[in-house]
Amino acid sequence: MALSVGIVGLPNVGKSTLFNALSSKQAEAANYAFCTIDPNVGVVEVPDARSDALIALIGPRKVVPATVDFVDIAGLVRGASKGEGRGNAFLMNIRETNAIAHVVRCFEDTNVVHVDNRVDPKADIETIETELVLKDLETAQKRLDRARKMARGNDAFEITAVALCERLVAVLDAGRMASEVQAEGPDEKKILRDMFLITSKPMFFVANVKDDQLGALEADLLVSQVRELADARGVPMVVISAAIEAEIMQLDKADRGEFLESVGLTEPGLHSVIRTGYEMLDLITFFTAGEKEVHAWDIPKGSTAPQAAGTIHTDFERGFIRAEVIAYEDYIACGSEAAAKAAGKLGVEGKQYIVRDGDIMHFRFNV
Repeated sequence: MALSVGIVGLPNVGKSTLFNALSSKQAEAANYAFCTIDPNVGVVEVPDARSDALIALIGPRKVVPATVDFVDIAGLVRGASKGEGRGNAFLMNIRETNAIAHVVRCFEDTNVVHVDNRVDPKADIETIETELVLKDLETAQKRLDRARKMARGNDAFEITAVALCERLVAVLDAGRMASEVQAEGPDEKKILRDMFLITSKPMFFVANVKDDQLGALEADLLVSQVRELADARGVPMVVISAAIEAEIMQLDKADRGEFLESVGLTEPGLHSVIRTGYEMLDLITFFTAGEKEVHAWDIPKGSTAPQAAGTIHTDFERGFIRAEVIAYEDYIACGSEAAAKAAGKLGVEGKQYIVRDGDIMHFRFNV
C-alpha cells in the first residue's frame, strides 16, 4: 500500500487549491502522470535534482520517479469529532493516512469567507487539533473499556493495553497529542499501531499566503504565529501561495522560470510541500540506473540491501546474494557506472548493508 499525506485544515484555507495545483503539476508530467485513485487522492512525483542529473547524464529510454500519495481531506469544522459537517467520515479518512499536512490560512481577503469570521492562524490550528484530539480520546477510551473487560481473565496482552490506554487517555484528556505517549515494548507498539490515532502521526504546517506577502515573510505577523508554533514543537513549516502555485502549473514550462523570478521564488513552493511530506514519511530514495531506465525507489530509512531489493521484486529479496553500490556523488563525479567502477568507487555489499539516501544499486540474486 502506498504511503500517504493527508491535507487537513478548516474550510476556505486553500487545501483544495493546493491539491489542485499538485494535480495540475502531475497532469503535465511526461513519464508519470497524475493519477486519481479516488476523487480526492493523487499520486504525486517527488522532485529530486539527483534524478534529473542522472537522466541528463545517462539519457535513459524510460524514467520512473519516486512518488507519494496526497489526500485532500474535506474541511473540518468545530464539532467534527461529534459528527458536525460530516466530520466523522472526514476524520476516518485522516486516520488512514501516514502523515498530515496542516494547511493554515495566513492571509486577509474579504472575498474569501472565514468560517469564524476572523483570520487567526493560531486559533485555527487550535480548532483543528482540538477535534483531532477529541476523536483520538474517543478511540482510546473505547479501547480502554474493552481492554479492562478482557483483562479480567488475566490476559497479559490486554493488561498491557489497559496500562497504555490509561496513559493515552490522560494525555488526550489534557488536550495534548497522542505522539507524547511512547510505546514500551512490542505489545504496546502493536496496540498503538492498531489504534490508528490521528495525533500520533507525523505532522507539518503549510502556511498559505497571498502573492503580495511572499516578499516579506519574515516580518509577516500571521506567518509568524505558525512559525512560532512549529519551532516550539520542532516540526517543519512550509510557506506557499496556493493560488500562485495553481497559476504556475497552468503556464508552459518555458514561461515558468520568468514567472517564478517575478514573484521572488527560485522554485515552485509545491516542491517544498512534496519533499517535506516525503521526509515526514521517513523515506529515503535509492536508484537503479541504466540506458534502459532510471528508476527512483522509496524505502524506509534504515532499510537493509535485501529489503531494498524486495521493493523491486520479492524474488530479489528472497534470493539476495549481494548488492553492487555506487554513492550518488561518486557516480556523478565519475560520469558513468563504468568509470566509477574503474575508479574503485563501486562497493560490493552483503545482507547487513544499510542503504544510504541516493545510492545507485544493482542486485545479484538467485532463486
